[in-house]
Amino acid sequence: MEIKTANPFSIKHRLLLLRWDFWTFVIFCTYIIMFAFVIYPLATLMISSFIGEEGGLTLQHYIDFIQLDYYRSALRNSLIVSTLATIFAIMIGLPLAYISTRYDIKFKGLLQMIIVLSLLSPPFIGAYSWIILMGNNGMITNFIRNLGFEIPSIYGMHGIIFVFTMQLYPHIFLYISGALKSINTSLEEASESLGMKKWQRFRTITIPLIFPTLSTGALMVFMASFADFGTPMLLGQGFKVLPILAYNEFINEMGGNPAMASTLSVIIIIFTTTVLFAQRYIISKKNYASNGMSPPKVKKLSKGKKTLLSILVFIPAFVSILPQLTVVTTSFIKTNGPIFQKGFSLDSYREVIFRVPHVITNTFSFSLVSIILMIIIGMLVSYVLVRRNNKFTAMLDAVIMVPYVMPGIVLGISLVIAYNKPPIILTGTWVILVIAYFVRKIPYTIRSSTAYLHQLDKNVEEASISLGVPPMKTFFKTTGRLMIPGVMSGALLSWITTINELSSTLVLYYGATATISVTIYSEVLTSNYGTGAALASILTLSTFISLLIANKLSGGRGLSL
Repeated sequence: MEIKTANPFSIKHRLLLLRWDFWTFVIFCTYIIMFAFVIYPLATLMISSFIGEEGGLTLQHYIDFIQLDYYRSALRNSLIVSTLATIFAIMIGLPLAYISTRYDIKFKGLLQMIIVLSLLSPPFIGAYSWIILMGNNGMITNFIRNLGFEIPSIYGMHGIIFVFTMQLYPHIFLYISGALKSINTSLEEASESLGMKKWQRFRTITIPLIFPTLSTGALMVFMASFADFGTPMLLGQGFKVLPILAYNEFINEMGGNPAMASTLSVIIIIFTTTVLFAQRYIISKKNYASNGMSPPKVKKLSKGKKTLLSILVFIPAFVSILPQLTVVTTSFIKTNGPIFQKGFSLDSYREVIFRVPHVITNTFSFSLVSIILMIIIGMLVSYVLVRRNNKFTAMLDAVIMVPYVMPGIVLGISLVIAYNKPPIILTGTWVILVIAYFVRKIPYTIRSSTAYLHQLDKNVEEASISLGVPPMKTFFKTTGRLMIPGVMSGALLSWITTINELSSTLVLYYGATATISVTIYSEVLTSNYGTGAALASILTLSTFISLLIANKLSGGRGLSL
């Protein structure tokens, strides 16, 4: 007689492992959300890249990309700009982080606040500010010109690289600062006792110890500069990169080519994910573990050296915060069209209030709805990722992080292609903007929440359950409340990046759903610098207030990037 045994790998067995309860329902619903607004649009985007003009399958778009220098040069430009911006960001951020963590320089708290604020301001505002300062008729340009000298304007590839560098080096600074504070310095001390010089010790011991963190910061800089749309669009003047080409192909007054836009979007995703996996592969090849038993001590400096180093570190910090200072200052200067005049006034703010008040309302209302969704869903999903760790949740975690490596332009194009026809039409509504903000920014909330949850002792939950409180009630009355600081820290970072979002909004909005960021972009293109400065100042003030709140909630630790 043959005895049948259950196949441990059967689908039924796997479903039983899920334990059908409230948390299984959360996992199931999250999968549906991610499929509807990430996987399905991405799959639609990829399929669209293989559709020819007559509706059949074709590789012609990819062949055109390979054969035509117009497209290849855009890829080449993107790689050059991103690589150089990353190198220069490391050259600035690494020394700043080392000096600020190892030496007792003055005003460290102010330095970190300035650097974080410059990072959280959107790059296109930096580009706009540098146009005011160093454009063809910029303030600095005219000042130096009056002295009898000529300097190149901010336009072109060199300007794009400069803006990216000053905007993104804070990634390097913040990541490296954290790493340098926690590494074990016993190896450095041992090499010093053996007579190794400081530079050689830094190059052969310190750099290898912090390499994983350094490479993560460099990855953030590369991907942010590779995917950015606003800065190259404002400063390029004919210098094309891939996001600009994708946007132009998708939205073209003479009749766009959505299939080619899809092809360019797929190529952008391929390159960003390749860089991501390459970085992870390199890190996995070596062991960089450090026990942190001997953290570094801050070295005391003489008064002269302390002053000199403080001045040196504040120079790049001042340059990076200069765009924010510029937009706030110029927002109060009288304007006559594109020309700034002598004297101060509130005319730019009055024009904003009377001409485009809806963009302010749209920005904060759309962002508020998306943030509420992020907090609610982020808390629940973070819990299942940490406390229900299995293959299903591991896969869910990977899916949630997909929008993290998708440029905003690509996400916007994919959502338009997926939801611009029956049975579900979302294009032209505010809903599609909220969806884009939600799926693109929720990784910040989830990463912060899971990090915080890992630090919470499970004994608190187990004690509550042992006293007869149901698991779901235990979460909402105990665990959820304990998670609030971590959730809010990530949610505030999501909030800051959402109110400043340009690239996905530019593809998805229409007149009635315009936001502050796209209106600033439009005002700059039409040389309405006063109105643009007023709107940019509103964003800067909102970012600054959000940063102060996040710093307060995190106990002075700032935002988790």
